[in-house]
Amino acid sequence: MARKPSIAEIGAFLARVRAGGDTGPLLAEKADLLERIAASNPHDREATEVARDARRAADQSSRNR
Repeated sequence: MARKPSIAEIGAFLARVRAGGDTGPLLAEKADLLERIAASNPHDREATEVARDARRAADQSSRNR
């Protein structure tokens, strides 16, 4: 089973979001966190869908650079 993100990891991510800056790396980090949450909750279809959508947005952002 995947390791869920810790409160500290989520807090650090949110601090980077609040600080602003380049959204590309933030989208990738968000996707990573959501994929870990989904992997640690394999029966949660909504978590899987949200993670998939986040990864799609991150991938699209990286292609547009």
